Amino acid sequence: MPARVTDQEEYQQALDNAQRLLGQPLVLPLGEGEPPVGEDFRRLATIRTFGDSWPRSGLDDRSRAALVSVAIAATLGTHEPLRGQLRIALNSGVTKEEIVELFIHLAAYAGAARAFDSYQIVLAVFAEASQRTPEPDEG
Repeated sequence: MPARVTDQEEYQQALDNAQRLLGQPLVLPLGEGEPPVGEDFRRLATIRTFGDSWPRSGLDDRSRAALVSVAIAATLGTHEPLRGQLRIALNSGVTKEEIVELFIHLAAYAGAARAFDSYQIVLAVFAEASQRTPEPDEG
């Protein structure tokens, strides 16, 4: 009978997967005045997201990031999750042009106001990515 993976091992595997996808460690410190049980929320959410959902074989990371996660976070207007999903998308080979196309489509189905609001996060992540890895010179 195989040994059961402990909750701590699951959490570490999820953190490792998050780092691989994000291109940087996932840091979720407790907020000021937040009770210690907040760590349980972060651990459980991280395990479910980066330990259970992302590793599934039904979609590759690129499709999951570009077609599903970015669109959902943008439609919901959840800016911090959108920021992370955009980082994952770019780290998974999704191009900036494809992300812009996604937002053009999003404007038609989720509304221009929501798409434009979320697009401000896109611009910030594009700028961040450009600072880390300069665009190749054209010409």
